[in-house]
Amino acid sequence: MISVLLVDDQDLVRLGLRTLLSSEDGFTVTGEAADGLAAVERAAALRPDVVLMDVRMPGIDGLEATRRIMARPDLTGTRVIVLTTFERDEYVFEALRIGASGFLLKDTPPVTLLEAIRTVADGGALLSPSVTRTLIREFVTNGPRRLSPHPRLGRLTEREREVVALAAEGLSNQEIAGRLVVSPATARTHVSRAMVKLGARDRAQLVVFAFQSGLVT
Repeated sequence: MISVLLVDDQDLVRLGLRTLLSSEDGFTVTGEAADGLAAVERAAALRPDVVLMDVRMPGIDGLEATRRIMARPDLTGTRVIVLTTFERDEYVFEALRIGASGFLLKDTPPVTLLEAIRTVADGGALLSPSVTRTLIREFVTNGPRRLSPHPRLGRLTEREREVVALAAEGLSNQEIAGRLVVSPATARTHVSRAMVKLGARDRAQLVVFAFQSGLVT
């Protein structure tokens, strides 16, 4: 059973999400919050598997709430999916940088939302390769590019750096394997080891680290 915390300042949005999740097997809505401060408090008290987090809310916004949730050592098992109105929302890259596992548009089809929650709860990243390419590359290209190499970057082997760069370009493990002429299992192992060495919670954050460290130009 995947427990979900709903965070949105609009009652109708929370009602719609609760109705959808309550009607599906394998999901339970463990609580709700209408602002960022309440979201942090509820997350700490309930320890949900996934938080569906709105961005623009009264008090502290969804980004600050996500930052605080991700910083809590007792919430390492909680994943955050940021809800946005526009795909090119300026907050998306920052949300991923601070530890969100991905983002969804508020008009996402119900079946896609449910699959996304399952993916994130299972430890996966919500960003598909195509979304990674378009969203993060466009954001970095259009915004100020200030490199901030990851302090643990030197721990990566040359092959791991190469794999991280390919992941940041939006390649799947299968595509990375084809590019490097290795098995998919080997590519997956390199990605996993790089995530551990860099302390990335998931693949989405690994991509952000790659861009910030200048592994992708």
